[in-house]
Amino acid sequence: MNMEQRMAAQSPTVDTQAEISARLERLPVTREVFWARNIVGAATFFDGYTVIAIAYAMPVLVREWGLTPGQTGMILSMGYLGQLIGAICFGWLAERIGRLKVLLFTILLFVSMDVACLFAAGAGMMMALRFIQGIGTGGEVPVASAYINELISSKGRGRFFLLYEVMFLLGLVGAGLIGYFMVPAYGWKAMFVVGLVPAVLMIPLRWFLNESPRWLAANGRYEEADRIVTKLENSARAAGKELPEPKIIAAPVRRRSDWRELFQGIYLKRTLSIWAMWFCAYMVANGTITWLPTLYRQTFNLPLETSILYGFITSVGGVIAAVICALLIDKVGRKRWYTGALLIAPIPLVILAWLGATSATQVLILAGLAYAVVQTVTFSLYLYSAEIYPTRLRAIGTGTGSAWLRLGSSAGPIAVGWVMSSMGIQYVFGAFAAILLVGALVTALFAVETKGQVLEELSP
Repeated sequence: MNMEQRMAAQSPTVDTQAEISARLERLPVTREVFWARNIVGAATFFDGYTVIAIAYAMPVLVREWGLTPGQTGMILSMGYLGQLIGAICFGWLAERIGRLKVLLFTILLFVSMDVACLFAAGAGMMMALRFIQGIGTGGEVPVASAYINELISSKGRGRFFLLYEVMFLLGLVGAGLIGYFMVPAYGWKAMFVVGLVPAVLMIPLRWFLNESPRWLAANGRYEEADRIVTKLENSARAAGKELPEPKIIAAPVRRRSDWRELFQGIYLKRTLSIWAMWFCAYMVANGTITWLPTLYRQTFNLPLETSILYGFITSVGGVIAAVICALLIDKVGRKRWYTGALLIAPIPLVILAWLGATSATQVLILAGLAYAVVQTVTFSLYLYSAEIYPTRLRAIGTGTGSAWLRLGSSAGPIAVGWVMSSMGIQYVFGAFAAILLVGALVTALFAVETKGQVLEELSP
C-alpha cells in the first residue's frame, strides 16, 4: 500500500484538504491542466475584448449620436460599474457552488448582452446594456483566476498563471485589430458582432473541465477531489514523470467561507493594501486606454483609422510589457516588481503634463509608455490576489479586490471627461501620476511577498 492509499484509508479526521494540496504541489503541468488554462484563457480573451470593444466603437458613436464628453465618459464607465457588482456577487457564489458553474453563467451573461448592444438606439440604452454586460465580465476573470491558481503548484506559479492572464491583454489587442479593420468599413456594430464567438466556449467548459480539487476538498467533497487529482497523477506518470511522495506542509484551517474574515487577523492588511493597488493601477490604465481613441479623434482631429491605430499600438505595448513581466516576476518577486512599476510609470506622465500634451505624438509615446508599465501591475494583480487568500476566501477575496479595479476603471473615464472639460488634457496626466505614486507608497509599506510559496503556507 503506497502513501496515498494509506492516507486515504485513515480516519476522516486526517486533514484531507492538506493531502490534496500536497499531492497537487508535487505535480508538473499535466496535459489536462495545460488545456484547462487554454480553454479558460480563451474565455478570458473574449472578456478582455468585450471590456474594451466600446472604446473602439466610441469615436463613431460620439458623432453618430452627438454625445457630450460627459455622456461618453458615462458609457465607458457603466460597464466597469457592472463589473464591480459581478466581481463581488460571483466571487461569493463561486465559494458556494464551485468555480466552473459560475464561469459558465458569466460567459452566457456577457455574450447575451453583446447581442443586445447591437440594438442600442441611444446613449441611455447603451449605458444600461453595458452595465448588465459588465456584471458578466466582472464575474468571469476573478473566478477564472482562482480556478487556475488552484490547479498548479507553487513552483513556477507566477509564470504559468501570468501567461494565461496575457490572454486578457490579447483580447484588448484583438479589439484594436477588429476596430481598425472593421469599424471604418462596417460601423460600430462590427465590434459587438465579433463578441458572439465565446458562446462556443461553453461546450468544452461544460464537458471537458474538472472542478478545482482544492475547492472540492475545502468543501468536504474529498472523493471527488481525490478522483480528479488521481487522474492528474496518472496523466503525469503516463507522460514519463516520476512523482515524489506528497509532503504535507500545512494544514489549512477548517471553516466555512465568511467574507468578514477578509477584515480579520493577517488578512485585514492584505485586503486593504490590495484594494488600494487595484484602484490606483486600474484608474490610470483603463482611464488612459479607453479614452485614447476618442481623444485622438476629437482633440487632435486625426482620421478615424489613425485614431484607432494609435489606440491599438498602445494596447500592443501593454502586451509586450506584460509578457516580459510574466517571464521575470518569479525571479524579481511580486512586491518589488509592483513597487518599481508604480514608481516608474509616473515619470512619462509628469513629462507629458509638463509639455502640455500638445500633440498626438507626445501622447502616443509618453502615455503609451506609462500605460505599458502600469499594465504589468494591472494584469498580474489577479495572480497576487489569489495568492494572499486561502481556498475558502480565494474567489471572494479576489472578487472583492477586483471590485476596486471596477471602481477605479469607472472613475478613470469619468475623471478624464471632467478634467478635460474644466481644466485641460495636461492636468489629466498630472493627476494620474499622483495616483500611481499613492499606489507605490501603499505597496512598499504594506504588501507581502508571495513568490515561490505554497498557497496553504501563505494563507492558513
